[in-house]
Amino acid sequence: MKLNQYIDHTLLKPDSTPDEIRKICKEAKEYEFFSVCVNGNYIPLIKEELKDSSVKACAVIGFPLGQMSTKAKVLESQDVVKNGADEVDMVINIGRLKAGEEDYVLDEIKKIKETIPQGILKVIIETCLLTKEEIQTACRLSVEAGADFVKTSTGFSSGGATVEDVRLMKETVGDRAKVKASGGIHSKEEALAMIEAGAERIGASSGITIVTG
Repeated sequence: MKLNQYIDHTLLKPDSTPDEIRKICKEAKEYEFFSVCVNGNYIPLIKEELKDSSVKACAVIGFPLGQMSTKAKVLESQDVVKNGADEVDMVINIGRLKAGEEDYVLDEIKKIKETIPQGILKVIIETCLLTKEEIQTACRLSVEAGADFVKTSTGFSSGGATVEDVRLMKETVGDRAKVKASGGIHSKEEALAMIEAGAERIGASSGITIVTG
C-alpha cells in the first residue's frame, strides 16, 4: 500500500471552521488519503465534500476524554453513522480501565461496535496514560469486543504515538486487529517508523508533509 493510503487526514481542533473542513477534504481528494477524520458535527459536510471520491468519512466519538456515559457514546455513534460515517474512532473510559473494571470497558466497546455493523471501529486507548500492562489489557478487551483497530492516542493528552507502544500493541493484537498510530506524527520518517513497528493506519494533521517528505 502506498503511504498516502495509510493516512487519516485529521482536523479535530475545537475552533475548526466549515471552510477549514472543506479545505482538508479537498486535500484528501488531491493526495488520495484513506479518510478524513473530524468531529461528529462535520460528518454531513465531509460526506458532501467527499461524495465523488474514494476517501472515507471518519468520526471521533467520546472525544477526547472518553469520560461520558456509555449511553451517550452509543447515541453519538448512532448519530454519526446515520449521517454517513464509514469509520468511528472511540475513546475508551480510561479511568474505568485503570480501576480494573474490565467488564465495563468491554461492554462499552461491544455496544458501540453494534452501532456500526458495516463500518470500521477504532478504539483509542490513550497510551500515554497507561502502563504497559494496561495497554495490553486495553488491546485484549478491544479485540474481544470486536474492534477492527486499536489506536494509540487522541493527540489531546500528555503524549502521542511512540514506536515502542505501537510495537507492543501489534504484538498484543496480532492478526486479530490492526493498529492506528496517532498523535505527534509530523514527518515521513516518523510515519514510516510507525508502519515498520506494525501500524496499518496513521492519524495526522500533517498528512501532506508526510507524503511529500
